[in-house]
Amino acid sequence: MADYIELTFSVEPKEQGSDVLIAQLSEIGFESFVENSAGFSAYIAESNFDKTQLDLALSAYTEAFSFKYETKNIPQQNWNKEWESNFQPIEVDGRCYIHAPFHEAKSNFEFNVIIEPKMSFGTGHHETTQLMIGKLMKLDVKNTSLLDMGCGTGVLAIVASMMGATPITAIDIDDWSYENTIENLEKNSIVKVDVQKGNAEILVGKEFHTILANINKNVLLKDMVVYKGCLQKNGHLVMSGFFETDIPEITAKASELGLKLMDKATCNQWTMLHFVN
Repeated sequence: MADYIELTFSVEPKEQGSDVLIAQLSEIGFESFVENSAGFSAYIAESNFDKTQLDLALSAYTEAFSFKYETKNIPQQNWNKEWESNFQPIEVDGRCYIHAPFHEAKSNFEFNVIIEPKMSFGTGHHETTQLMIGKLMKLDVKNTSLLDMGCGTGVLAIVASMMGATPITAIDIDDWSYENTIENLEKNSIVKVDVQKGNAEILVGKEFHTILANINKNVLLKDMVVYKGCLQKNGHLVMSGFFETDIPEITAKASELGLKLMDKATCNQWTMLHFVN
């Protein structure tokens, strides 16, 4: 295991600024992120750290919002301890408990989900993941087909499987997400999920009762026509990964495709929209 470098960011405004920076840092090799009261901490193996690349990546946002960071080296022997001390479990609506392998499960939760936190998105800490899980737990997906599009850690597919959905397909274009989803399915003793690497193009010819897509506005707008083509009559399309200000654009596209808005929820301006075909 390599030595790691920790960058601790203070960001203002915290929510939107942190999300943009985390997305950018993940593109240049940062593997893990932990939220704190002022922003977040980001971790990268020392061998992969490039200060010039970092400065270039951050330079695009110096006028968009205010941020600063401090750097700390974490020796190899302290990395696991450092990560475990910062990574906190997540509770969603009193029903779902998302925790790392080094946390104890809680018997009073309906769904105990183990997530090995890595570079992939979806540990449960982000508002959009919690919004999606909250909505999923309100749907009747037992014995119905389900797609987790842009699966990240596979957390939505895992919860859906625990709810009795079958068959389930989980798809992501990212190598880390593909591998992390497989690992997390194994950790939760779930075997009946078809994990695939790719984008919306591989959905052609498939059909689902429920499609969960937590990605970003531009991808959702581009691929919504594909989701519509794969959605059963009276099927559910649940989407997140965008801000409240994006609702008009998302709903206009959905209405154009004949999808009916059934529900919406927001958390710190992040939004979930639920449509029925």
